[in-house]
Amino acid sequence: MKPLVSVIMGSTSDLPVMEKTAKILNDFKIPFEMNALSAHRTPEEVEKFAKGAAERGIRVIIAAAGMAAHLPGVIAAMTPLPVIGVPINASLEGIDSVLSILQMPPGIPVATVGIDAAHNAGILAAQIIGTSDKKVQEGVLKYKESLKKKIIDANKELKEVKFPYKTN
Repeated sequence: MKPLVSVIMGSTSDLPVMEKTAKILNDFKIPFEMNALSAHRTPEEVEKFAKGAAERGIRVIIAAAGMAAHLPGVIAAMTPLPVIGVPINASLEGIDSVLSILQMPPGIPVATVGIDAAHNAGILAAQIIGTSDKKVQEGVLKYKESLKKKIIDANKELKEVKFPYKTN
């Protein structure tokens, strides 16, 4: 089994957040790899990874980073593949990370999900893979239907909640 998605984190301290991505990819049966690389501590390894990812068959890169959060942008600068950035709440409530990942120069886009929103990064990667893989696309559609069902069920439960001035 060859990975289609590469999940990269600045350090293993990001793993509790990035396990959400792994679970989603696993649920969609999308082969993936996970590695720790640092734009600041291992720049040569980041360059080697980014420049070789497409050749190895990777189709989407999910890169998580906190604080200065340069990892997703550095990877995006060196690969033709789509990069999804996951800002990690490591300091300043994650605002520093989200701004670092969002504010990319023209020509170096990084799709960015919310702070610690690794779950959405996995879904976005599945949607990208699903553009050329009908099975994955069907899984995404089924997943989205399950979200709709949760809200329908929640509204049924809310009808049972009673308050003197609640009208529905």
